[in-house]
Amino acid sequence: MDRSATLFIQHRVRASELTRYETWLRIIMAKAAEYPGHQGVHVIRPALGDNEYSIVLRFATGEDAGRWAASRDRQQLLDQIADAIETGDRVEIRSGIDFWFTPAGTVDRRAPAWKQWLVTTGVIWVLTMLVPPLLDPLFAEFPLLGAWGVRHGILAAVIVALVVFLVMPRVTHLLERWLFAGGQSEPTQ
Repeated sequence: MDRSATLFIQHRVRASELTRYETWLRIIMAKAAEYPGHQGVHVIRPALGDNEYSIVLRFATGEDAGRWAASRDRQQLLDQIADAIETGDRVEIRSGIDFWFTPAGTVDRRAPAWKQWLVTTGVIWVLTMLVPPLLDPLFAEFPLLGAWGVRHGILAAVIVALVVFLVMPRVTHLLERWLFAGGQSEPTQ
Protein backbone atom coordinates (compact mmCIF):
# COMPACT_ATOMS: atom_id res chain seq x y z
CA MET A 1 0.00 0.00 0.00
CA ASP A 2 2.81 2.43 -0.85
CA ARG A 3 1.31 4.11 -3.94
CA SER A 4 -1.31 6.84 -4.07
CA ALA A 5 -4.76 5.85 -2.98
CA THR A 6 -8.31 7.07 -3.19
CA LEU A 7 -10.67 6.75 -0.24
CA PHE A 8 -14.15 6.42 -1.70
CA ILE A 9 -17.02 7.02 0.74
CA GLN A 10 -20.74 6.88 0.06
CA HIS A 11 -23.56 8.15 2.25
CA ARG A 12 -27.28 8.10 1.54
CA VAL A 13 -28.59 11.03 3.56
CA ARG A 14 -32.13 11.45 4.87
CA ALA A 15 -33.88 14.16 2.83
CA SER A 16 -34.72 16.12 5.98
CA GLU A 17 -31.02 16.21 6.98
CA LEU A 18 -29.37 17.48 3.78
CA THR A 19 -28.57 20.95 5.13
CA ARG A 20 -27.13 19.54 8.36
CA TYR A 21 -25.10 17.01 6.36
CA GLU A 22 -23.63 19.73 4.12
CA THR A 23 -22.47 21.64 7.22
CA TRP A 24 -20.98 18.48 8.71
CA LEU A 25 -19.29 17.68 5.40
CA ARG A 26 -17.33 20.95 5.49
CA ILE A 27 -16.15 20.13 9.02
CA ILE A 28 -15.01 16.58 8.26
CA MET A 29 -13.27 17.63 5.02
CA ALA A 30 -11.27 20.24 6.96
CA LYS A 31 -10.30 17.65 9.57
CA ALA A 32 -9.22 15.11 6.89
CA ALA A 33 -7.00 17.78 5.32
CA GLU A 34 -4.97 17.87 8.56
CA TYR A 35 -3.91 14.22 8.15
CA PRO A 36 -0.55 13.20 6.65
CA GLY A 37 -0.63 12.41 2.94
CA HIS A 38 -3.94 14.18 2.26
CA GLN A 39 -3.91 15.41 -1.35
CA GLY A 40 -7.42 16.74 -1.83
CA VAL A 41 -11.10 15.95 -1.73
CA HIS A 42 -13.90 15.96 -4.26
CA VAL A 43 -17.57 15.66 -3.35
CA ILE A 44 -19.99 14.28 -5.91
CA ARG A 45 -23.32 15.63 -4.78
CA PRO A 46 -26.55 13.79 -5.54
CA ALA A 47 -28.58 14.44 -8.64
CA LEU A 48 -31.93 16.12 -8.16
CA GLY A 49 -34.27 13.70 -6.39
CA ASP A 50 -31.45 11.55 -5.02
CA ASN A 51 -29.72 11.77 -1.63
CA GLU A 52 -26.53 9.76 -2.21
CA TYR A 53 -23.23 11.57 -1.73
CA SER A 54 -19.89 10.23 -2.94
CA ILE A 55 -16.82 11.64 -1.27
CA VAL A 56 -13.46 11.07 -2.93
CA LEU A 57 -10.36 11.73 -0.82
CA ARG A 58 -6.91 11.38 -2.35
CA PHE A 59 -3.96 10.34 -0.18
CA ALA A 60 -0.28 9.88 -0.98
CA THR A 61 -0.35 6.23 0.13
CA GLY A 62 -2.83 3.52 0.99
CA GLU A 63 -1.45 3.63 4.52
CA ASP A 64 -2.31 7.35 4.78
CA ALA A 65 -5.84 6.66 3.51
CA GLY A 66 -6.27 3.82 5.98
CA ARG A 67 -4.99 5.96 8.84
CA TRP A 68 -7.68 8.58 8.16
CA ALA A 69 -10.42 5.98 7.56
CA ALA A 70 -9.72 4.31 10.91
CA SER A 71 -8.98 7.49 12.86
CA ARG A 72 -10.66 8.46 16.10
CA ASP A 73 -11.33 11.94 14.67
CA ARG A 74 -13.27 10.48 11.75
CA GLN A 75 -15.22 8.12 13.98
CA GLN A 76 -16.21 10.91 16.37
CA LEU A 77 -17.41 13.06 13.47
CA LEU A 78 -19.35 10.12 12.01
CA ASP A 79 -21.02 9.59 15.37
CA GLN A 80 -22.29 13.18 15.19
CA ILE A 81 -24.09 12.58 11.88
CA ALA A 82 -24.98 8.87 12.09
CA ASP A 83 -28.69 9.53 12.60
CA ALA A 84 -28.80 11.51 9.31
CA ILE A 85 -27.30 8.72 7.19
CA GLU A 86 -29.73 6.07 5.96
CA THR A 87 -27.33 3.39 4.74
CA GLY A 88 -24.37 3.66 7.06
CA ASP A 89 -20.84 4.54 6.11
CA ARG A 90 -19.63 2.67 2.97
CA VAL A 91 -15.86 3.03 2.57
CA GLU A 92 -13.41 1.64 0.00
CA ILE A 93 -9.73 2.32 -0.54
CA ARG A 94 -8.67 2.08 -4.18
CA SER A 95 -5.23 2.47 -5.73
CA GLY A 96 -4.15 4.17 -8.94
CA ILE A 97 -6.72 5.17 -11.55
CA ASP A 98 -8.94 2.12 -11.01
CA PHE A 99 -11.15 4.38 -8.88
CA TRP A 100 -12.42 6.18 -11.98
CA PHE A 101 -13.36 2.95 -13.73
CA THR A 102 -14.90 0.90 -10.92
CA PRO A 103 -18.66 1.25 -10.55
CA ALA A 104 -19.86 2.50 -7.19
CA GLY A 105 -20.34 -0.32 -4.70
CA THR A 106 -18.39 -2.78 -6.85
CA VAL A 107 -14.90 -3.82 -5.92
CA ASP A 108 -14.41 -6.83 -8.19
CA ARG A 109 -15.30 -5.32 -11.59
CA ARG A 110 -13.93 -2.54 -13.75
CA ALA A 111 -14.50 -1.06 -17.17
CA PRO A 112 -12.68 -2.83 -20.02
CA ALA A 113 -9.10 -1.59 -20.47
CA TRP A 114 -9.78 -0.29 -23.98
CA LYS A 115 -12.59 1.93 -22.66
CA GLN A 116 -10.35 3.20 -19.85
CA TRP A 117 -7.68 4.04 -22.43
CA LEU A 118 -10.16 5.74 -24.76
CA VAL A 119 -11.73 7.92 -22.07
CA THR A 120 -8.41 8.86 -20.45
CA THR A 121 -6.84 9.69 -23.82
CA GLY A 122 -9.82 11.84 -24.78
CA VAL A 123 -9.72 13.80 -21.54
CA ILE A 124 -5.96 14.38 -21.63
CA TRP A 125 -6.05 15.22 -25.36
CA VAL A 126 -8.55 18.03 -24.77
CA LEU A 127 -6.72 19.36 -21.72
CA THR A 128 -3.35 19.42 -23.53
CA MET A 129 -4.96 21.66 -26.15
CA LEU A 130 -6.68 23.98 -23.65
CA VAL A 131 -4.30 24.36 -20.69
CA PRO A 132 -1.07 25.54 -22.41
CA PRO A 133 -2.66 28.58 -24.10
CA LEU A 134 -4.39 29.47 -20.83
CA LEU A 135 -1.05 29.48 -19.00
CA ASP A 136 0.89 31.33 -21.73
CA PRO A 137 0.30 34.73 -20.06
CA LEU A 138 1.84 33.37 -16.84
CA PHE A 139 4.89 32.11 -18.73
CA ALA A 140 5.20 35.45 -20.58
CA GLU A 141 5.01 37.40 -17.31
CA PHE A 142 7.51 35.15 -15.51
CA PRO A 143 10.05 33.86 -18.05
CA LEU A 144 11.72 31.57 -15.51
CA LEU A 145 8.46 29.59 -15.25
CA GLY A 146 8.40 29.36 -19.05
CA ALA A 147 11.87 27.82 -19.24
CA TRP A 148 12.18 24.44 -20.89
CA GLY A 149 11.42 21.71 -18.36
CA VAL A 150 9.91 24.06 -15.79
CA ARG A 151 7.04 24.93 -18.16
CA HIS A 152 6.46 21.23 -18.85
CA GLY A 153 6.37 20.39 -15.15
CA ILE A 154 3.84 23.13 -14.44
CA LEU A 155 1.66 22.08 -17.37
CA ALA A 156 1.81 18.42 -16.32
CA ALA A 157 0.90 19.29 -12.72
CA VAL A 158 -2.07 21.44 -13.77
CA ILE A 159 -3.38 18.87 -16.27
CA VAL A 160 -3.03 15.95 -13.84
CA ALA A 161 -4.77 17.94 -11.07
CA LEU A 162 -7.64 18.77 -13.43
CA VAL A 163 -7.90 15.13 -14.52
CA VAL A 164 -7.80 13.68 -11.01
CA PHE A 165 -9.90 16.17 -9.10
CA LEU A 166 -12.27 17.75 -11.59
CA VAL A 167 -12.66 16.16 -15.00
CA MET A 168 -12.45 12.36 -14.64
CA PRO A 169 -14.98 11.99 -11.82
CA ARG A 170 -17.52 13.90 -13.92
CA VAL A 171 -16.68 12.23 -17.25
CA THR A 172 -16.84 8.71 -15.85
CA HIS A 173 -20.13 9.53 -14.11
CA LEU A 174 -21.49 10.88 -17.39
CA LEU A 175 -20.29 7.81 -19.35
CA GLU A 176 -21.05 5.24 -16.64
CA ARG A 177 -23.73 3.38 -18.62
CA TRP A 178 -21.45 3.00 -21.64
CA LEU A 179 -18.34 2.13 -19.60
CA PHE A 180 -20.05 -0.79 -17.86
CA ALA A 181 -22.64 -1.71 -20.52
CA GLY A 182 -23.26 -5.16 -21.91
CA GLY A 183 -21.55 -7.18 -19.21
CA GLN A 184 -18.19 -6.28 -20.75
CA SER A 185 -16.60 -5.40 -17.46
CA GLU A 186 -13.32 -7.07 -16.65
CA PRO A 187 -12.39 -8.54 -13.30
CA THR A 188 -9.88 -6.45 -11.39
CA GLN A 189 -6.48 -7.93 -10.73
